[in-house]
Amino acid sequence: MADYALTGHPLGHSMSPLIHNRLFELSGITDARYSLVDIAPEDIPNSRALIEKYAGMNVTIPHKQTVIALMDELADSALRYNSVNCIKNDNGRLIGFNTDCDGFLRSAEQLPIDGNVVILGCGGVGRMMAIETALHGGALTLAVLKKDIGLAQNLTDEILAKCSGASVKIVDISELDGKFDLMVNATPVGMYPKVEGCPVSDSAVENCSAFFDAVYNPTETTLIRKARAMGKTAVGGASMLVYQAVKAHEIWYGGSFGTQELSTIIKEVEAAVDSMNQDG
Repeated sequence: MADYALTGHPLGHSMSPLIHNRLFELSGITDARYSLVDIAPEDIPNSRALIEKYAGMNVTIPHKQTVIALMDELADSALRYNSVNCIKNDNGRLIGFNTDCDGFLRSAEQLPIDGNVVILGCGGVGRMMAIETALHGGALTLAVLKKDIGLAQNLTDEILAKCSGASVKIVDISELDGKFDLMVNATPVGMYPKVEGCPVSDSAVENCSAFFDAVYNPTETTLIRKARAMGKTAVGGASMLVYQAVKAHEIWYGGSFGTQELSTIIKEVEAAVDSMNQDG
């Protein structure tokens, strides 16, 4: 039996077992099991032996940085973001990866990421999305709260260091104006249970052609709903959740999946999230 797991703290309810077990099924792997392993932050430095018991692990907050000290090797993706969310146990060698970027890029494959892009928020996932957008030729506008202007400037400096010649500007999110090819929401606004929230005005939505919202609960945020009502292309966060998991399976054992198969899993995740909210 090959054991895999998600670690973080606290873990609470997670979609990971559903997603990963379905991916094992699609791969025809019947001797793998996926579990949740809650590790307290203070215990991470002494968790090497525990992690070595697993063929592979996913890592979520707050361990994405602290687990780095336990790795024997870091892939380029982990080095780029100083963040590990996937571990491969290669015969006792622990290799750290970041598959969040793969999840975002695959979710946004049909979106104009190389166009005029506004990203709402600049922390955590927003930082990754901004850097990936710049690396793929997008002209970036970082729309942030006034209190986060300093963070946005630090991110701008980081982007220009990684991608010389990149186009980056910063605006107060409440003053967002102009037309964009793509709007990416990397804020928690609209997340369950405060589902009525929308990070920007209706006029800002009207001025964008396509949308990606990293929030996956609810499956259709107010932002996504408004965009679709205007006939615009809008992708929700469940796809990113599934695609970053897909990348983990590719890393762990060379898994390969069809687009239609993955579309079915995304729908299953969305249905599970909606059901969970109704039960709750």
